[in-house]
Amino acid sequence: MSQPLTDDDRLTHDVVFRPVRAGNAFEETVERLLCAVKLGFIGHGETLPPERELATQLGISRVTLREAIRALQQAGYVEPRRGRYGGTFVTYSPSEPSEGDVRRIAASMGDELADALAFRRVIEPGAAALTAERALTADERQFLQARLDDVRSADHTTYRLMDSRFHLALAEMSGSPSLYASVAETRLRLNDLLNAIPLIERNIEHSHEQHNDILMAILRGDARTARAVMEDHVAGTAALLRGFLG
Repeated sequence: MSQPLTDDDRLTHDVVFRPVRAGNAFEETVERLLCAVKLGFIGHGETLPPERELATQLGISRVTLREAIRALQQAGYVEPRRGRYGGTFVTYSPSEPSEGDVRRIAASMGDELADALAFRRVIEPGAAALTAERALTADERQFLQARLDDVRSADHTTYRLMDSRFHLALAEMSGSPSLYASVAETRLRLNDLLNAIPLIERNIEHSHEQHNDILMAILRGDARTARAVMEDHVAGTAALLRGFLG
Protein backbone atom coordinates (compact mmCIF):
# COMPACT_ATOMS: atom_id res chain seq x y z
CA MET A 1 0.00 0.00 0.00
CA SER A 2 1.07 3.61 -0.43
CA GLN A 3 2.83 5.05 2.59
CA PRO A 4 2.13 8.49 4.09
CA LEU A 5 4.29 11.17 2.51
CA THR A 6 7.25 12.46 4.46
CA ASP A 7 8.46 16.04 4.07
CA ASP A 8 11.25 14.70 1.84
CA ASP A 9 8.70 12.94 -0.40
CA ARG A 10 6.47 15.99 -0.75
CA LEU A 11 8.53 17.76 -3.43
CA THR A 12 8.77 14.55 -5.43
CA HIS A 13 5.03 14.06 -5.18
CA ASP A 14 4.24 17.66 -6.13
CA VAL A 15 6.59 17.59 -9.14
CA VAL A 16 5.67 14.15 -10.47
CA PHE A 17 1.95 14.80 -10.07
CA ARG A 18 1.95 18.47 -11.04
CA PRO A 19 -1.02 19.67 -13.15
CA VAL A 20 -1.03 18.58 -16.79
CA ARG A 21 -1.74 20.87 -19.74
CA ALA A 22 -5.30 20.76 -21.05
CA GLY A 23 -4.36 20.22 -24.69
CA ASN A 24 -2.71 16.83 -24.09
CA ALA A 25 -4.35 15.78 -20.83
CA PHE A 26 -4.49 12.05 -21.55
CA GLU A 27 -0.94 11.77 -22.91
CA GLU A 28 0.59 13.86 -20.12
CA THR A 29 -1.32 11.93 -17.48
CA VAL A 30 0.12 8.69 -18.83
CA GLU A 31 3.58 10.30 -18.75
CA ARG A 32 3.16 11.43 -15.12
CA LEU A 33 2.01 7.99 -14.01
CA LEU A 34 4.81 6.27 -15.92
CA CYS A 35 7.33 8.61 -14.30
CA ALA A 36 6.05 7.67 -10.83
CA VAL A 37 6.15 3.96 -11.63
CA LYS A 38 9.27 3.55 -13.77
CA LEU A 39 11.46 5.81 -11.63
CA GLY A 40 10.40 4.03 -8.46
CA PHE A 41 8.51 6.78 -6.67
CA ILE A 42 5.71 4.21 -6.33
CA GLY A 43 7.27 0.76 -6.11
CA HIS A 44 6.17 -2.71 -7.12
CA GLY A 45 3.19 -3.80 -5.05
CA GLU A 46 2.37 -0.29 -3.83
CA THR A 47 -0.71 1.66 -4.87
CA LEU A 48 -1.25 4.90 -6.72
CA PRO A 49 -2.81 7.71 -4.68
CA PRO A 50 -6.62 7.57 -4.40
CA GLU A 51 -8.39 8.46 -7.63
CA ARG A 52 -10.05 11.64 -6.37
CA GLU A 53 -6.81 12.94 -4.84
CA LEU A 54 -4.77 12.12 -7.93
CA ALA A 55 -7.25 13.70 -10.34
CA THR A 56 -7.27 16.89 -8.27
CA GLN A 57 -3.46 16.96 -8.09
CA LEU A 58 -3.12 16.51 -11.85
CA GLY A 59 -5.93 18.96 -12.61
CA ILE A 60 -7.85 16.49 -14.76
CA SER A 61 -11.22 14.76 -14.76
CA ARG A 62 -11.58 11.36 -13.19
CA VAL A 63 -12.65 10.07 -16.62
CA THR A 64 -9.27 11.10 -18.09
CA LEU A 65 -7.44 9.56 -15.14
CA ARG A 66 -9.31 6.28 -15.54
CA GLU A 67 -8.47 6.19 -19.24
CA ALA A 68 -4.78 6.72 -18.46
CA ILE A 69 -4.82 4.02 -15.78
CA ARG A 70 -6.55 1.65 -18.21
CA ALA A 71 -3.78 2.30 -20.76
CA LEU A 72 -1.12 1.50 -18.16
CA GLN A 73 -3.04 -1.61 -17.12
CA GLN A 74 -3.10 -2.83 -20.71
CA ALA A 75 0.65 -2.21 -20.97
CA GLY A 76 1.27 -4.24 -17.80
CA TYR A 77 2.33 -1.45 -15.42
CA VAL A 78 -0.60 -1.42 -12.98
CA GLU A 79 -3.50 -3.59 -11.88
CA PRO A 80 -6.71 -2.13 -10.40
CA ARG A 81 -8.24 -4.26 -7.62
CA ARG A 82 -11.60 -3.86 -5.97
CA GLY A 83 -12.65 -4.39 -2.38
CA ARG A 84 -11.81 -3.03 1.03
CA TYR A 85 -8.07 -3.25 0.39
CA GLY A 86 -8.34 -2.38 -3.28
CA GLY A 87 -6.68 0.32 -5.33
CA THR A 88 -4.46 0.61 -8.37
CA PHE A 89 -1.42 -1.57 -7.63
CA VAL A 90 1.91 -1.21 -9.41
CA THR A 91 2.89 -4.44 -11.17
CA TYR A 92 5.89 -3.08 -13.11
CA SER A 93 9.34 -4.54 -12.49
CA PRO A 94 12.35 -3.85 -14.74
CA SER A 95 13.25 -6.80 -16.95
CA GLU A 96 16.60 -8.54 -16.75
CA PRO A 97 19.22 -6.44 -18.59
CA SER A 98 20.57 -7.67 -21.91
CA GLU A 99 22.88 -6.36 -24.62
CA GLY A 100 20.25 -7.08 -27.25
CA ASP A 101 17.75 -4.86 -25.47
CA VAL A 102 20.31 -2.04 -25.34
CA ARG A 103 20.60 -2.09 -29.12
CA ARG A 104 16.87 -2.39 -29.71
CA ILE A 105 15.94 0.47 -27.35
CA ALA A 106 18.73 2.72 -28.63
CA ALA A 107 17.56 2.14 -32.21
CA SER A 108 13.98 2.98 -31.27
CA MET A 109 15.11 6.27 -29.68
CA GLY A 110 16.96 7.45 -32.77
CA ASP A 111 18.27 11.01 -32.48
CA GLU A 112 16.51 11.41 -29.12
CA LEU A 113 19.21 9.32 -27.48
CA ALA A 114 22.05 11.74 -28.26
CA ASP A 115 19.88 14.67 -27.16
CA ALA A 116 18.93 13.02 -23.86
CA LEU A 117 22.54 12.10 -23.06
CA ALA A 118 23.74 15.61 -23.88
CA PHE A 119 21.06 17.18 -21.71
CA ARG A 120 21.85 14.81 -18.84
CA ARG A 121 25.53 15.77 -19.09
CA VAL A 122 24.52 19.35 -18.29
CA ILE A 123 21.53 19.01 -15.97
CA GLU A 124 22.69 16.41 -13.43
CA PRO A 125 26.09 17.97 -12.68
CA GLY A 126 24.28 21.30 -12.30
CA ALA A 127 21.81 19.75 -9.85
CA ALA A 128 24.64 18.26 -7.78
CA ALA A 129 26.42 21.61 -7.62
CA LEU A 130 23.27 23.50 -6.63
CA THR A 131 22.52 20.99 -3.87
CA ALA A 132 26.07 21.41 -2.56
CA GLU A 133 25.53 25.16 -2.37
CA ARG A 134 22.50 24.80 -0.11
CA ALA A 135 22.65 24.77 3.68
CA LEU A 136 21.14 21.31 4.08
CA THR A 137 19.30 20.45 7.27
CA ALA A 138 20.21 17.41 9.35
CA ASP A 139 17.11 15.60 8.03
CA GLU A 140 18.04 16.40 4.42
CA ARG A 141 21.56 15.10 4.97
CA GLN A 142 20.16 11.93 6.50
CA PHE A 143 17.76 11.56 3.57
CA LEU A 144 20.59 11.72 1.02
CA GLN A 145 22.71 9.28 3.03
CA ALA A 146 19.77 6.87 3.18
CA ARG A 147 19.38 6.97 -0.60
CA LEU A 148 23.09 6.25 -1.01
CA ASP A 149 22.82 3.33 1.44
CA ASP A 150 19.89 1.99 -0.60
CA VAL A 151 22.06 1.84 -3.72
CA ARG A 152 24.89 0.13 -1.87
CA SER A 153 22.59 -2.54 -0.42
CA ALA A 154 20.65 -3.16 -3.64
CA ASP A 155 20.87 -6.50 -5.42
CA HIS A 156 20.94 -6.95 -9.19
CA THR A 157 17.15 -6.78 -9.42
CA THR A 158 16.82 -3.43 -7.65
CA TYR A 159 20.13 -1.70 -8.38
CA ARG A 160 18.97 0.46 -11.29
CA LEU A 161 15.87 1.52 -9.38
CA MET A 162 17.87 2.53 -6.31
CA ASP A 163 20.43 4.28 -8.52
CA SER A 164 17.62 6.30 -10.10
CA ARG A 165 16.22 7.21 -6.67
CA PHE A 166 19.64 8.42 -5.53
CA HIS A 167 20.09 10.67 -8.55
CA LEU A 168 16.57 12.04 -8.16
CA ALA A 169 17.19 12.68 -4.45
CA LEU A 170 20.24 14.80 -5.28
CA ALA A 171 18.13 16.89 -7.64
CA GLU A 172 15.27 17.06 -5.15
CA MET A 173 17.54 18.52 -2.46
CA SER A 174 18.57 21.33 -4.83
CA GLY A 175 15.33 23.01 -3.76
CA SER A 176 14.33 23.76 -7.35
CA PRO A 177 11.15 22.00 -8.53
CA SER A 178 11.92 22.98 -12.13
CA LEU A 179 15.38 21.44 -11.96
CA TYR A 180 14.02 18.32 -10.31
CA ALA A 181 11.37 18.00 -13.02
CA SER A 182 14.04 18.29 -15.73
CA VAL A 183 16.18 15.59 -14.13
CA ALA A 184 13.16 13.32 -13.64
CA GLU A 185 11.99 13.73 -17.22
CA THR A 186 15.49 13.08 -18.56
CA ARG A 187 15.82 9.97 -16.40
CA LEU A 188 12.45 8.79 -17.71
CA ARG A 189 13.57 9.25 -21.32
CA LEU A 190 16.66 7.13 -20.64
CA ASN A 191 15.14 4.75 -18.09
CA ASP A 192 14.49 1.73 -20.31
CA LEU A 193 17.92 2.06 -21.87
CA LEU A 194 19.73 2.35 -18.53
CA ASN A 195 17.78 -0.65 -17.19
CA ALA A 196 18.88 -2.69 -20.21
CA ILE A 197 22.62 -2.16 -19.63
CA PRO A 198 24.02 -5.42 -18.19
CA LEU A 199 25.37 -5.00 -14.68
CA ILE A 200 29.16 -5.27 -14.63
CA GLU A 201 30.70 -5.68 -11.19
CA ARG A 202 33.67 -3.40 -11.79
CA ASN A 203 31.39 -0.68 -13.15
CA ILE A 204 29.09 -1.01 -10.11
CA GLU A 205 32.07 -0.66 -7.77
CA HIS A 206 33.22 2.44 -9.63
CA SER A 207 29.71 3.89 -9.50
CA HIS A 208 29.61 3.31 -5.74
CA GLU A 209 32.88 5.23 -5.38
CA GLN A 210 31.60 8.11 -7.49
CA HIS A 211 28.25 8.21 -5.69
CA ASN A 212 30.07 8.42 -2.38
CA ASP A 213 32.41 11.15 -3.65
CA ILE A 214 29.46 13.17 -4.97
CA LEU A 215 27.58 12.95 -1.70
CA MET A 216 30.63 13.74 0.42
CA ALA A 217 31.29 16.83 -1.72
CA ILE A 218 27.68 17.92 -1.31
CA LEU A 219 27.70 17.41 2.45
CA ARG A 220 30.81 19.56 2.87
CA GLY A 221 29.44 22.23 0.53
CA ASP A 222 32.00 21.68 -2.24
CA ALA A 223 29.96 22.51 -5.34
CA ARG A 224 32.92 22.41 -7.73
CA THR A 225 33.86 18.84 -6.79
CA ALA A 226 30.23 17.69 -6.75
CA ARG A 227 29.80 18.99 -10.29
CA ALA A 228 33.08 17.53 -11.54
CA VAL A 229 32.51 14.03 -10.13
CA MET A 230 28.93 13.96 -11.44
CA GLU A 231 30.23 14.98 -14.87
CA ASP A 232 32.64 12.04 -14.78
CA HIS A 233 29.87 9.76 -13.55
CA VAL A 234 27.36 10.52 -16.32
CA ALA A 235 30.17 10.47 -18.90
CA GLY A 236 31.10 6.99 -17.71
CA THR A 237 27.54 5.76 -18.20
CA ALA A 238 27.49 7.25 -21.70
CA ALA A 239 30.84 5.58 -22.51
CA LEU A 240 29.57 2.20 -21.26
CA LEU A 241 26.49 2.60 -23.40
CA ARG A 242 28.56 3.42 -26.48
CA GLY A 243 30.59 0.29 -25.80
CA PHE A 244 27.51 -1.93 -25.91
CA LEU A 245 26.29 -0.16 -29.03
CA GLY A 246 29.61 -0.69 -30.77
